[in-house]
Amino acid sequence: MTMLDQSLAGLLAREAIRDLPNRYCDCVWRGDAAGIAQLFAVDAHFTAVSDKGEVTITGRDRLAEFFGGALDFKPRPYIHNHVLDSQDGRVARGRCYLDLRCATQDMGWIGAGYYEDDYVCTADGWKFQSRRFYALRMDAWPEALER
Repeated sequence: MTMLDQSLAGLLAREAIRDLPNRYCDCVWRGDAAGIAQLFAVDAHFTAVSDKGEVTITGRDRLAEFFGGALDFKPRPYIHNHVLDSQDGRVARGRCYLDLRCATQDMGWIGAGYYEDDYVCTADGWKFQSRRFYALRMDAWPEALER
C-alpha cells in the first residue's frame, strides 16, 4: 500500500468514526432504538455515569431493549466537538460533548455531558465498542437509568 493509499484509508476511517455519534443522535431524534443498537459492536457496552451512580448495559440485544425504553421522554441531543485521540486502523478512541433538549418539555434544555468512546472496525464497518456517558447536568432521565 502506498503512502497515498494509507493516508486515504486513514481519512476514510476517521470520517466513518466521526459519523457514528452523528448517526447516534439521528437515531435518537427519530426514536430508532434498533438503529442505535446497530451502531454498536455485538459485544459492546454503554455506561451512564451521574451523581445517581453508574449503569452499564452490555450486548447489542440488551442495548436495543434499553434504548427502546430510554427514548420515551423524547430527548433531542446535540453532539459537538468530536475529538479523536487515537486511531490505528482497527481500533480508535475519542470523545464528544452533548447538549440535551427535550421534546416533551417544549424543547427546553435538560442536560449536558460528554461521551468517551472506544471504536472498533468490524466486518460491518466502524462501531462503538464502548460508549461511556458522563452526565454533568441532567434534569430528566430515562427510567432505566434511575436505578
